[in-house]
Amino acid sequence: MRKLSMDELNRLNEEEFKRKEKFPLVLVLDNIRSMHNTGSIFRTADAFRLEKLCLCGITATPPNREIEKTALGATRSVDWEYYKKTKDSVLELKRQEYAILAIEQVEGSASLQTFQPEKDKKYAVVFGNEVKGVQENVLKLCDQFLEIPQYGTKHSFNVSVTAGIVVWDFYSKLFPEL
Repeated sequence: MRKLSMDELNRLNEEEFKRKEKFPLVLVLDNIRSMHNTGSIFRTADAFRLEKLCLCGITATPPNREIEKTALGATRSVDWEYYKKTKDSVLELKRQEYAILAIEQVEGSASLQTFQPEKDKKYAVVFGNEVKGVQENVLKLCDQFLEIPQYGTKHSFNVSVTAGIVVWDFYSKLFPEL
């Protein structure tokens, strides 16, 4: 056994990445405090060639040294937009006919395990603040609520871990052959 070299991994360069078709999934970051979490989510968005990120409220934006510590350059490959209010981002995505999902523990939320995305639908997923979660006024605009089953003593995952789990779940359900 040996590790593969960077050349053997056959990764896209930034220009090739920009030209490639994107996975029609948008991540909305609702007031994320930690720039390391934001950077990590950029990296996940790059890995799965997501359409874009919407950075909202207090969520830091590139260029930023603290974001880059975990993004490792993904801020240059992944498209992103900034909105002062998360609500405005969600309303714009709804106008563009995205189904809006929030990852939040609320009455009536469905388990991520049972959710089945549809191939011909565009989705935007809202991830909330590390302490307060998704804002109430944003929840009111969402079409559906999902939560990740948990069996330990804590009530939540780190937001960057949550984003990775959710994106992988979408990807593996829509492209099981990969």
